[in-house]
Amino acid sequence: MHAGRRASERSPRVAVTPSGRPRFVLVHGSRLSSTQWRPQVPLLERAGPVALVDLPGHGSRSKEPFTLDRAAEVIAEAVAEASSDEAVVLVGHSLGGYAAMTYAARHPKSLAGLVLAGSSATPVGAGAAVYRWVARVTDRLGEQRMTRINNRVLRRLYRPELIEPVIAGGYWFAPTPAAWREVMERCRPSMLWAVECPVLLLNGRFDQFRVGVRDYLRACIDGRAETIPRAGHFSNLDRPEAFAAAVMRFADEVTTRSGSETRVTDRRPQRSLSHELVHDDSIDRY
Repeated sequence: MHAGRRASERSPRVAVTPSGRPRFVLVHGSRLSSTQWRPQVPLLERAGPVALVDLPGHGSRSKEPFTLDRAAEVIAEAVAEASSDEAVVLVGHSLGGYAAMTYAARHPKSLAGLVLAGSSATPVGAGAAVYRWVARVTDRLGEQRMTRINNRVLRRLYRPELIEPVIAGGYWFAPTPAAWREVMERCRPSMLWAVECPVLLLNGRFDQFRVGVRDYLRACIDGRAETIPRAGHFSNLDRPEAFAAAVMRFADEVTTRSGSETRVTDRRPQRSLSHELVHDDSIDRY
């Protein structure tokens, strides 16, 4: 499909959603590792098995240079571990969301569902300022000082039993400039044009990375957005239960459809953006 084609010109497609129990593949954001998901793991495991991915340059893969190409390969390895009766729901946060998007664009039929958390900003023009700022601050302050700052901030924001396991996983600053440079150069809403599974854009109310959510919705075959009140960029830490509940509801929806069922979905821009508050103020659904 030609990248310059408008969303309104794209023709309807037939998408098939696999049935089976969900298998969650979780991809962390920049500077952290898979320990970012410690608050979600016991919650999501109620619905299905959970696989954690360390991106190149982070955690167990700290010696690998980060590229989006390699990140997509690492995600592909985790997805491939799913059994035949498991339907993979891929969840990526921030940098992990853009990496998940990259994987999904290359393997548009491989997922039952795709959750992009804190990665609904188009990194061009004014939207790129946040990404450049993150890389610039990291370079200027250095790893030791950034570690002390991160520890202090996280411990003030979150209770110890929640955040200490995340902090114990360490911080990985070296890949940050190169990683966000690639995101700014390569990641666009059009990457979702060919993705045939349902897509959930899940963001905290105060997350600056949700500014382009409507552009991403228009790029989806089957997309919806939910906003978690009283949460920022790290919505999975700000509201762990609400975040997990949103992911599990989405997984339940996409995995209970019949595997043989086909649905014709119009790829014209989404119009159903009305605001609705649901589940005891835990989620704003669009």
